[in-house]
Amino acid sequence: MNEEIQIQFPQPGNWQEFTLTAIYQDKGGYRPPARYTPADIPADHAPAMQAVVAALVGLGEDWQAVQVWARLGKDVLTLAEDGAYTMIDAVSLTVEAVHAETKGRRIFTVYDYPAFILTDPADVEFFKFFTTNNKDNDY
Repeated sequence: MNEEIQIQFPQPGNWQEFTLTAIYQDKGGYRPPARYTPADIPADHAPAMQAVVAALVGLGEDWQAVQVWARLGKDVLTLAEDGAYTMIDAVSLTVEAVHAETKGRRIFTVYDYPAFILTDPADVEFFKFFTTNNKDNDY
């Protein structure tokens, strides 16, 4: 993978405070990571960030996300009557979470939580917005 978004939650369970780090490769190799705070998320992309949080809430009260890795890939949308699959872009989340009582850590993937596959076109556009090197809003 040449592109990835990492989201760190310094206070597990507090979804309003995070640092989003975009990592992607430009023509000369990997560029220094660009970091964003909640205030840096454009309003038209806020619903996609809310979709990420909604997926994380699915972990329940025992586990709270501390770090998320988002990667763009493909997902099967439908199986047609003729047996053909339709492939669409999707953002897959890998989540490091801490247990509320034991403070133990665990990695959760799309295999643990299918809700960690985000297929809404707005979620894909969110990912592309932060990992495309031709934008002029780097911080």
